[in-house]
Amino acid sequence: MTSRSPGQGAQPFKKVNPRLDLSRVDADTLALWKEIGAFQASIDNRADAPEYTFYDGPPFATGSPHYGHLLQAVIKDVVPRYWTMRGFRVERRFGWDTHGLPVEMEVEKQLGVSGPQEIQAIGIDTFNEACRAMVNTTTEEWEDIMDRVGRWVDFENDYKTMDVDFMETVWWVFKELWDRDLIYQAYKVLPYSFGATTPLSNFEANLDYRDVDDPSITVRLRITEDHGPLKAGDFLLVWTTTPWTLPSNLAAAVGENVTYVAVDSLPGGFEGRHWLAPERVEYYAPDANLVATAVGRDMVGAPYEPIFDYFDDKADAGAFRVIINPEVTTDEGTGLVHMAPAYGESDFDAFRAAGIDALVEPLDAKARFTDEVGPELAGLAVKDADSVIIDLLKESGKLVRREQINHSYPFCWRTGTPLIYRAIPTWFVKVESFRDSMVERNRDIRWVPEAVGAKRFGNWLENARDWAISRNRYWGSCIPVWECDVCKETVCIGSRQELFERSGTMVDDLHKHIVDPVTFPCECDGGTMERVPEVLDCWFESGSMPYAQIHYPFENEDRFATRYPADFIAEGLDQTRGWFYTLLVLGTAIFDKAPFQNCIVTGMILAEDGRKMSKSLKNYPNPTGVIDEFGADALRAYLINSPVVRGEPLRFHEQGVRDVVRTVLLPYWNAFSFFSLYADADGLTGDDLAAAPPLSERPEIDRWIVSVLQSLIRDVNDEMERYRLFAVIPPILDFIDHLTNWYIRRSRRRFWRQRTDNDADKLAAFATLHEVLTIFGRVAAPILPFITEDIYQVLERNQDPTVARSIHLTDYPEANESAIDPSLERSMAAVRTVVNLGRRLRRQHDIRVRQPLETITIVSRSGVERRAIEGHAELIKDELNVRSVVVESDEAHLVG
Repeated sequence: MTSRSPGQGAQPFKKVNPRLDLSRVDADTLALWKEIGAFQASIDNRADAPEYTFYDGPPFATGSPHYGHLLQAVIKDVVPRYWTMRGFRVERRFGWDTHGLPVEMEVEKQLGVSGPQEIQAIGIDTFNEACRAMVNTTTEEWEDIMDRVGRWVDFENDYKTMDVDFMETVWWVFKELWDRDLIYQAYKVLPYSFGATTPLSNFEANLDYRDVDDPSITVRLRITEDHGPLKAGDFLLVWTTTPWTLPSNLAAAVGENVTYVAVDSLPGGFEGRHWLAPERVEYYAPDANLVATAVGRDMVGAPYEPIFDYFDDKADAGAFRVIINPEVTTDEGTGLVHMAPAYGESDFDAFRAAGIDALVEPLDAKARFTDEVGPELAGLAVKDADSVIIDLLKESGKLVRREQINHSYPFCWRTGTPLIYRAIPTWFVKVESFRDSMVERNRDIRWVPEAVGAKRFGNWLENARDWAISRNRYWGSCIPVWECDVCKETVCIGSRQELFERSGTMVDDLHKHIVDPVTFPCECDGGTMERVPEVLDCWFESGSMPYAQIHYPFENEDRFATRYPADFIAEGLDQTRGWFYTLLVLGTAIFDKAPFQNCIVTGMILAEDGRKMSKSLKNYPNPTGVIDEFGADALRAYLINSPVVRGEPLRFHEQGVRDVVRTVLLPYWNAFSFFSLYADADGLTGDDLAAAPPLSERPEIDRWIVSVLQSLIRDVNDEMERYRLFAVIPPILDFIDHLTNWYIRRSRRRFWRQRTDNDADKLAAFATLHEVLTIFGRVAAPILPFITEDIYQVLERNQDPTVARSIHLTDYPEANESAIDPSLERSMAAVRTVVNLGRRLRRQHDIRVRQPLETITIVSRSGVERRAIEGHAELIKDELNVRSVVVESDEAHLVG
């Protein structure tokens, strides 16, 4: 029990409304927190306490918060609240990811522009300032919903990735990598979003795969000269699921050691020798005769007629020949593959290996065919061109087979357009050079669930590739590299001061339209250093947030030293390919240290029908409406107790939130209301409670419920320290059941009886229930901050104005091991099991409890259980309305 000085608790307890009004509870609590500045007080009160560091992954500053955001908000509130109550100073600074495609796509819609040409026509400065303005108008809705769900977080001192201090640190991060020789520029085939007109990284390409139907076609290529086993007039059968790449075909690939056969004809009237892998003959030509055999390496160099004549001049550079590609297989298609090196990574590498200096790229930035191809294709988007190309192939007699396949295909995670692969000059981080170190650092992280770190994330790291970090866009941190327009020498700039020292211009903003005009002389004769045009991937910025949010290393060096790595972060499973990954890449590259120590990974919240939540489908309830109806605590507990905090998907059921009210909040409130009712009736004060007998002198049932409470504290602390939030609600539910369905029900007569001056038993009951309610409130406070606050104000603050003004400014309870009696808990558990079984038997036989029975016979092979049951025989008689309790160790002699 909480001690108090005489007189401090002289105010009588008052009866509360037995009806739980969750709207009133939430409103009163929010008003109280605002009035007393509770959140800031929770930090200020711990000014000299050890720091607990939490990194808040920045959401994109577009759109409205949804259930996925609310889930993260709850987790990011529960954990910091808990560690604050455990005695740590926990700052919680909100952050915004304000750059990149999400913002740019929205602004393009607002301005009615699309793509680089139209953006440049209105002016990059106009476009970027529109992006800035849009970002600055999106915060209010977020603040409202975060407040409503009970998340304590600092919006006033939030960080934005567009802030100049943040961007300057990003420059520093880039230069640190540059100085370590971890940055390079190369011409590579990358995932490309024509919706966003920019390349993406390989991990971004993995963020949105969809099952789609695509054309699958087989084309024949006519050999033009005898070459080894191939004869002029023979045909090579090649297969593709991207017909739009065929106008850019420059080679046909075989496997070096793969065997190929020629059949004398194909179904459909295709005469002549057609070459394919023997494994595919049954599929393409089951009735044909095999007339020749060859090995792939002997076919290399054989020339063929171009599929289209748009680039037939490339034959002089070695194109339109058979080459080797080690990735060719005979599992599907024909065993020969068409090669368009500008639009396939494997194709590009095979072309380089073959030493062929030829490349054609007849697509513009939006993946529309240029006039390099014929008028029948010029201006068509690649996917729209598929059907036209197929018709052209059919007319020319080159189309052998056309089918549809359903396969998993990558889409742009922001625009929802299919990705293509195309060769493009891009800046990279040499991730592969320190990949093994990342794997090692990953072992330093506690992942919840563990399998995410060991398998999903661990497997991803083992195959991590160099990271494409440049984007051909406008609204983002500039790549801080200047290149000479004469000698092509490059210089990396790591700060505004360094740029000033070289150029004489001090900039107060680091966006493209501000920085690009800044030039300076090159050391060569007559050259001018101009910034390269690309901006950084916004994931590079979010991965830099541990340093950039406090403008490290330009200031706050001491603060950074105590706040890195973070104690805790949390985000969804998709961030194993996003923020978790980029944090680890940069943390390993710069500090050789994992940037976070504990990580909770959540699954996806789906609509009740199992589909993705969709505004257009309206297949989920409005979050604000759910909170208004059931209270924020119910939503919080529902989410924390769901599979989603174990990294699994959750189908959101409104009924599940309603069930939390029924099984958690109502019983808890009823227990509190029960205490207040009888305390008010007796004029009970805090001073009266202080006069109650010590725990050791109280009845067994009091000692039992206190033991159960202390065990709960021990177990919850253990689970919270291991970040296993999903394991916290079940024991809380069990405790509420013990409290309401056993302790209070078995103790009611103690509260009902008339009060006398020497009624120690009644005072013991009141003191025990008061102690249990107040301590349990602290246990549940991080998860149920509203109802626990409301009860705290009545049970403690109203009694003693010297105590903390909020329950969240108190300390989290530590288990009192001396009050834990495992033997007593086991005994009472056995008794409760007997009572529950007895009630079930009565229900099965339709015998009401009011009808007395002669005997209940209980069989247990456990001597401990038998002794516990025998020791509580009177209690069992009372509960089950039986005259005698018989305990046996063997049921063999029982009949019936």
